[in-house]
Amino acid sequence: MDSKFGTRWFLLILFQLASYGLIAIMGQTTQNINILFVNEVDNNLANVAVEVALNYVKKNPQLGLSVDMMYVEGNRTDSKDLLQALCSKYGQSLNDNRPPHLLLDTTLTGVSSETVKSFSLALGIPTVSASFGQDGDLRQWRDLTPTKRGYLLQVMPPADMIPQVIWSIIIYMNITNAAILYDNTFVMDHKYKALLQNIPTRHVITSIADDRDRASQIEKLRNLDINNFFVLGSLASIKQVLESAKNEYFERNFAWHVITQEQKDLTCNVENATIMFLRPMSDSSSKDRLGSIRTTYNLKQEPQITGFFYFDLTLRALIAIKNILQSGSWPSNMKYITCEDYDGTNTPNHTIDLKTAFIEVTEPTTFGPFEIPKGGKIPFNGNTYMKFDMDINAVSIRGGASVNTRSLGTWEASLNAPINVANEAEIKNLTADVVYRVYTVVQAPFIMRDPTAPKGFKGYCIDLLNKIAVIVEFDYEIREVEDGKFGNMNENGEWNGIVRKLIDKQADIGLGSMSVMAERETVIDFTVPYYDLVGISIMMQLPSTPSSLFKFLTVLETNVWLCILAAYFFTSFLMWIFDRYSPYSYQNNREKYKNDDEKREFNIKECLWFCMTSLTPQGGGEAPKNLSGRLVAATWWLFGFIIIASYTANLAAFLTVSRLDTPVESLDDLSKQYKILYAPLNGSSAMTYFQRMADIEAKFYEIWKEMSLNDSLTAVERSKLAVWDYPVSDKYTKMWQAMLEAGLPNSLEEAVQRIRNSTSASGFAFLGDATDIRYQVLTNCDLQMVGEEFSRKPYAIAVQQGSPLKDQFNNAILMLLNRRELEKLKEQWWKNDDVQNKCEKPDDQSDGISIQNIGGVFIVIFVGIGMACITLLFEFWYYKYRNNSKVIDVVESSEHQQGGTVVKNVRPAGRLIKQDSLKDPTKGQNYQNLRTRTLMPNLSKFQPRF
Repeated sequence: MDSKFGTRWFLLILFQLASYGLIAIMGQTTQNINILFVNEVDNNLANVAVEVALNYVKKNPQLGLSVDMMYVEGNRTDSKDLLQALCSKYGQSLNDNRPPHLLLDTTLTGVSSETVKSFSLALGIPTVSASFGQDGDLRQWRDLTPTKRGYLLQVMPPADMIPQVIWSIIIYMNITNAAILYDNTFVMDHKYKALLQNIPTRHVITSIADDRDRASQIEKLRNLDINNFFVLGSLASIKQVLESAKNEYFERNFAWHVITQEQKDLTCNVENATIMFLRPMSDSSSKDRLGSIRTTYNLKQEPQITGFFYFDLTLRALIAIKNILQSGSWPSNMKYITCEDYDGTNTPNHTIDLKTAFIEVTEPTTFGPFEIPKGGKIPFNGNTYMKFDMDINAVSIRGGASVNTRSLGTWEASLNAPINVANEAEIKNLTADVVYRVYTVVQAPFIMRDPTAPKGFKGYCIDLLNKIAVIVEFDYEIREVEDGKFGNMNENGEWNGIVRKLIDKQADIGLGSMSVMAERETVIDFTVPYYDLVGISIMMQLPSTPSSLFKFLTVLETNVWLCILAAYFFTSFLMWIFDRYSPYSYQNNREKYKNDDEKREFNIKECLWFCMTSLTPQGGGEAPKNLSGRLVAATWWLFGFIIIASYTANLAAFLTVSRLDTPVESLDDLSKQYKILYAPLNGSSAMTYFQRMADIEAKFYEIWKEMSLNDSLTAVERSKLAVWDYPVSDKYTKMWQAMLEAGLPNSLEEAVQRIRNSTSASGFAFLGDATDIRYQVLTNCDLQMVGEEFSRKPYAIAVQQGSPLKDQFNNAILMLLNRRELEKLKEQWWKNDDVQNKCEKPDDQSDGISIQNIGGVFIVIFVGIGMACITLLFEFWYYKYRNNSKVIDVVESSEHQQGGTVVKNVRPAGRLIKQDSLKDPTKGQNYQNLRTRTLMPNLSKFQPRF
């Protein structure tokens, strides 16, 4: 036991002696380093950390460092005094032949930081800075040459990295509005633009007000429709802000996120609140070293993360300078100039690679390792920082005491790292519930009542709003506006409908088929259009079009068809007569044409067939041999060509003309007639359009009349105004007067009913939005849309003037457009709607001939096929049982020679059919033309051969 005890004491003494340098290490040398330390007022933690670092160097001689420090302090507003102090200290060090190897800069921001950056850049002093700012925020070091980037280094402090967690939280939770409050432990001057850049989140960044104005500050932020609060500061500042807020600001539609650099617990005197609490955590691998530095060197000041950052940064910078000096990389002929010698162009051109030496330092860190960009693409300055994790907790406070703390996840310090969520359900409960008030007007298919729907409504706009709600993440309650109007302004400048609700802040969103109008945009805001340009169109009753399967026969009148039929039979009869009595026909001159391939006897059957087939593209076939018959055939061909050409040319035109034409096909047609009444919906955008156009015509007429009656005009000028017609048409003036006389319907249902009740003697046409009319036509087979659209305007969602919802909804609608979601909605509500009627397609000028008008042709085909079948049966019967058939017995004989004697055998061979006694015209006598066929006993198996 004694020997073991003595050994342990001996090893402990050896370790202490080694730590204090009492045991010399072979080859170990001490490097003297001169540093110029610049700090700003109130940054006492940097002073303490640097002193601890120098003390650490002294107590660890194995580091081989001996540091001589010169100290300068300035403030953020007085650059002149700071520059004088810097020049004085620097000049004194040069006079003492102890020029600084390193300028250690712990100024945070403002004038003091800019002064130090300008000083080090101008005189070429190697510098390691811990100032706030990302890439591009350090204006004096923004355009450094590659050589200067090697020895002018900046490392971002933790207080500059912690605000980036706000960006990660907002992205993850899709927060649309935020108020960011901070105290003097954070610097947010350079964060105003960069923190939430290119994020659709309406936000305010401001410092925490003093005790007297803190409550009113929170109240003003709430009046800006902000319900997400982020508080950056010490635990004391956070406690003051939370206690200054009203109790109602901790309800479910508010969210509080408090972020601090300290590692203590959150406490505040709040009745009932659940708050997201974020604080830094040290690296688990460095906890032993951190505890040793805290206890041995008494570095216990809060916030610890900042103190240890300054400690590690100072130690790493000193070791980097030592390595450069010991490696011989430090220039032997280092050039120094004083502030008085600097003329703006004579900056020393140093080649010190401090950046590489800083990166290669292997000394372990205390709180967390340094994150240094690899490669040369990402700049060192503005992208180098100390890595650490932020612990994310949900703290429940009841009655002024913390009753529960639940871990939600962590966030690793980075410029754009997402949060690592461990409890997704819990973190979602910490979001502020957003419920918007929506007012609408029922108009199918955009908005339709549906008691079974979750919100009591359905339609295109409801589906659109639900998709936007998924992207923007909000809830809504929807109501129908009392007067059923989108919004119109009267003569006194007062608005009604949805516009009135938005002006009075009673509604957050105006939803429906609401047109974007210039007068509306003066009092409210519109999002980007969610629907194509929609104009005004005309809706009328659809006239019924009679149809007939044999309409193609009505191309010619009945007496014409009878004449054609009579000409057919008469021509066929003439051809038969001419062929029978002409000496040059085939049947009367057979010997002459016996070697001719074309031998056609024009009996009455052949004549009828010839005349019929001559009217078809197939042709009539072989023509008569005699000249008289050919003249008859040629005459029939000419007649048939004219008849067929006339019929073909007029068939399609006749079917088109036979369709009932709409009496009105455009707005001009409507304005020029008086038989059909017409009117738009009362209070609609169409009514406003016609009313405004009539007013403009009246004003322009008054201007013209005033000009023409001006006595100061010369005769030439007056003659130019003396036109036959007015220079401004009174088209819309007359139309508006006609609309007022006809009476404006108060609802779309009333307008549809008036159209259906109208007659041919007194019709009614409705003028309204093309989308409404198109849907009515799709769902009602007795209505039609007439003419082209005019006065086209887009549909958009209305919001309060200056509302942040405009930008949020714009982004959401554009996303839906890119994903073609809006096209799918149009397909659903205008083409695949269940309530649409499957109407019979009306004839159109561009359509082909319908089956209802040409179907008789197919009936003719079937009738012809039926007659052919009947004829075939008749041919079978006639061939089998004709009266002039004769049957005789025939025998077959055979003979053979048997012993020199001829033997004849006779046996029955069948029966011979004798037919067709014909007269031979060449011999002038009768002859028998016999065709024989062996008849089998079983007549049912008889198969004729032709």
